[in-house]
Amino acid sequence: MKALIFAAGLGERMRPLTDATPKPLLYAGGRPLIAWHLERLAAIGVQEVVINTSWLAEQFPATLGVGRAFGLRISYSHEGEVPLETGGGMWHARELLGDDPFIAVNGDIWTDYDFVRLPREPDGDAHLVLVDNPAHHPPGDFMLQPDGRVLDEGEPKLTFSGIGVYRPGLFRDWRAVIGDASGADETPPRFRLAPLLRAAMRRDAVTGERHAGAWTDVGTPQRLEELDRALDAGPLHGAR
Repeated sequence: MKALIFAAGLGERMRPLTDATPKPLLYAGGRPLIAWHLERLAAIGVQEVVINTSWLAEQFPATLGVGRAFGLRISYSHEGEVPLETGGGMWHARELLGDDPFIAVNGDIWTDYDFVRLPREPDGDAHLVLVDNPAHHPPGDFMLQPDGRVLDEGEPKLTFSGIGVYRPGLFRDWRAVIGDASGADETPPRFRLAPLLRAAMRRDAVTGERHAGAWTDVGTPQRLEELDRALDAGPLHGAR
């Protein structure tokens, strides 16, 4: 099973730290944020990881190489100076990811979630890991049904963790779903993943699970500092 790590963002909320360093390469607990993901993916038997890049892209191969230190084969999907968003980033990397289901994870989160729990063959087009709503995102994103289906409508909502398993079929008819959204007509196209997920939810083609453990969206310097202190202090429980 292959994996994609989203690492192309500009890190605007993390400035000035990201003026010279891409956000996934910032350190927490003695290692870059992205290294935590690479180690956990290798631990469950993933052998090939694709990292999408844009901002300060050259720093990723300079830091991570081709993945030998992690027991992985890393390839890079460079998107140019302007990131292609989550949907466009997946679409751009499709030839590197292949035709089978793949894991995708945001490079700017930290979690103790055990990737071994992810299904290798999701029932639908996507399987999402959801977490309790953090203070900075109280409305949440999606509703998790008792039967494991994920819906766009309904309460209470949980927050998408940035971890999921996807089938390439999620992008079937992507152009019709995205419509005339800004960036969709560019080459390569730039668009968000959320509209495709919501369209799949209307087909009952998205499943999910709730992760009750530690998870942090490392979106600001303050959250990075808090995470670093917590990791240095010992096992992390329930971070948001």
